[in-house]
Amino acid sequence: MEKPVIQVSSVTYAMRGRELLFRHGIRSYVERSTRSSRAGCGYNLYVPENADQAEKILRQANIKILGRLERADLR
Repeated sequence: MEKPVIQVSSVTYAMRGRELLFRHGIRSYVERSTRSSRAGCGYNLYVPENADQAEKILRQANIKILGRLERADLR
């Protein structure tokens, strides 16, 4: 199963983003980036549902997004 992940530019943005999405009723989780990720500080937001809407909310709140990817769930 693929996991929608939004890459952010700092751990601060990841934490702020998680709280912002929570206030909009969207679950998200801060997680460390894998070693293969070259961009950013090493933190991402995993958004299991409504990733498109979540990205839009984050951008409107001026949270710097470096990219978005779908990666395999390693569980």
